[in-house]
Amino acid sequence: MSSSNPSVRHSGEGKQYGVRMIEVTGKNDSQRVDNFLIGLLKGVPKSKIYRIIRKGEVRINKKRCKPETKLSVGDVVRVPPVQADETKSKQVFVGDALAEVLKNAVLYEDEAVLVINKPAGLAVHGGSGVNLGLIEALRTRYPKHQFLELVHRLDRDTSGVILIAKSRPALRHLHAQFREDKVTKVYHLAVCGTWPKRKQLVDAPLKKNELKSGERMVTVDQEGKRSQTCFRVLVATKHASLVEAKPVTGRTHQIRVHAAHSGHPIVGDKKYLLDVDRIPPGQERCRLMLHARRLSFSLLDERRLTLEAEYDQDFSDALVQMGLL
Repeated sequence: MSSSNPSVRHSGEGKQYGVRMIEVTGKNDSQRVDNFLIGLLKGVPKSKIYRIIRKGEVRINKKRCKPETKLSVGDVVRVPPVQADETKSKQVFVGDALAEVLKNAVLYEDEAVLVINKPAGLAVHGGSGVNLGLIEALRTRYPKHQFLELVHRLDRDTSGVILIAKSRPALRHLHAQFREDKVTKVYHLAVCGTWPKRKQLVDAPLKKNELKSGERMVTVDQEGKRSQTCFRVLVATKHASLVEAKPVTGRTHQIRVHAAHSGHPIVGDKKYLLDVDRIPPGQERCRLMLHARRLSFSLLDERRLTLEAEYDQDFSDALVQMGLL
């Protein structure tokens, strides 16, 4: 039985790009249906995939579903017709410079996981005007691996430790640790002004909002979700501070919004640093000074692994200029 996707079996498939009924096998067990379709419909915009789910054109066992609905072995997924030009896969090109950066960015690798020191400016995945992201580049660099998936995410302009699963069991194992708060994440950030040493916990609910332009903003709002971040001052000057942050919860832009809410926005944060007069001298064009410094988690054999990512040159140079390094 032939299939363009080795993880599924097709039955009753119509003409090319027509309705498909796809039976889920073990490789896709517990996978979200949106991620399943993104992997299946190569080249189809994510906006299109979410639209056909929302309109009820995608069915699981003849029932409507949501993007986050989890698949199980034996489920039959109805995939609606898509246009021929939308199903044409786009060729991903990874330049020599990026390939070299990623080669040197590997912090740890075994048969189940891959840990990368992500460079700032590289999105974790393509979409929304971004043709190439970290995961697409890694899939090109590791062509023999049929499975490479992000375990968590970092903002495009945030650098540092990011975890990639190389198998479905590894992904489930790591996701469970995130859900059960068994993963320790530590960030380093340079903020405007002198962070008070007494301010060690920011407890402020966060709510995601979408502007008319489509841009996503997060605000402190009593109707938002409970959000907590622990902060610790590492070095401080009159104009800036190097601070360590440990998120207790894992909300979108949590550290960035909590820092700004505390009166000390992150240097280089074009989204949440609204008062230009607060920017440290000489840092008007600085990159976002947020770095995922350390990550601690358990491997499949339950061994605990802690990995630390060094600062990149731009981050280090900016800290030196601000007197923080």
